[in-house]
Amino acid sequence: MNVPVLTFGSTVVTWVELALGMAGLALILLFTLTILLFRARREQAIAEATSAERAREMDDKVAELARIHAEMTGRMQTMAEVFGSRQSDFVRLLSERMDGMQHRLGQGLEASTKQQSENLSKLNERLAVIDVAQKNLTDLTGEIVGLRDILANKQTRGAYGQGRMEAIVRDGLPSDAFAFQHTLSNRTRPDCVVWLPGDERGLVIDAKFPLESFTQFRDASGDEARTRAAARIRGDMLTHVKDIAEKYFIPGETQDVALMFVPAESIYADLAEYFDDVVQKAHRAHIVIVSPSLLALAIQVMQGLVRDARIREEARVIQTEVRKLLDDVERLSTRVSKLDTHFRQAQEDVAQIKTSTDKIEKRGRRIETLEFDKGESAEGPDLLQTQGRSLRAVE
Repeated sequence: MNVPVLTFGSTVVTWVELALGMAGLALILLFTLTILLFRARREQAIAEATSAERAREMDDKVAELARIHAEMTGRMQTMAEVFGSRQSDFVRLLSERMDGMQHRLGQGLEASTKQQSENLSKLNERLAVIDVAQKNLTDLTGEIVGLRDILANKQTRGAYGQGRMEAIVRDGLPSDAFAFQHTLSNRTRPDCVVWLPGDERGLVIDAKFPLESFTQFRDASGDEARTRAAARIRGDMLTHVKDIAEKYFIPGETQDVALMFVPAESIYADLAEYFDDVVQKAHRAHIVIVSPSLLALAIQVMQGLVRDARIREEARVIQTEVRKLLDDVERLSTRVSKLDTHFRQAQEDVAQIKTSTDKIEKRGRRIETLEFDKGESAEGPDLLQTQGRSLRAVE
């Protein structure tokens, strides 16, 4: 048998060796394929186990998710129910709040409307008061205009000053202590004469005050005009002071002092501030310049003097009346003493009557219970006769 021989260069390889080599190689390949197949199956088994494990874990997760979904569904339902109830409560509360707010708003609107109506009524009242005040102011303006017209005329101005002076004197003194337009022995007629107690001489009050120069003094626009008005005031005042001294100072008939009445406090203030020399000259002439307040004060002093004089004049009458009052008090004391004696006697009689009543009550009880003493029963008729005579005597 011829064996094929392969020649590769210097190496000679037979077919047997080649077959053995191929068989070994095949065995190696088979073994390798077996190992690879085993590994592949093992990896497949591992993959299948891993897939099964993952599937199981996935099922667990799906179940957990289903449980969580169920819980979430239950919670959502619970929350829906809670939200539904809360929503109904919220709607009810909101409705109540709205009703309350509407009620309060209605009350507030009603109160506001009432307050506004009250404010409007008060405003109307105040407007009415303002209208009345405006009307009074208009009337006062007219009166001021009338007063200006009065003061512009000498006769009406004199009547105005005379009226103020008469009102002050009439309010403070009794009617027999003064006289208006009294005629003196020299045929002059002062505006008022006041007689003080204990002196027959009268105190003269003059109300004819020169006012034109004061009006010019106040309305003066420059220093020159003011100086001329001041000079006129001094001249008019000194002339009037001289007239009062010459007309109304009568020895034995009038006082050595006379009063010059100024009808306004502002004019008196101007005199005291700007014309002190005129005031001093009037004082040296025994003429006192008085404003309405000073005249009222002087009249009050005179009123006190008149009251004291009348009290002194009526002192005897008062003493007589006091003596009669003391006599009446003594008679009243005597009569009260007699009345006190009668009261004591009446109290003693009432006490004796009470004693007799107690005895009669005790004896009546003994008669009711038939408790008699022999001595008392023997003396009974005579005692009754004696008591009967006593009773008849009392009657």
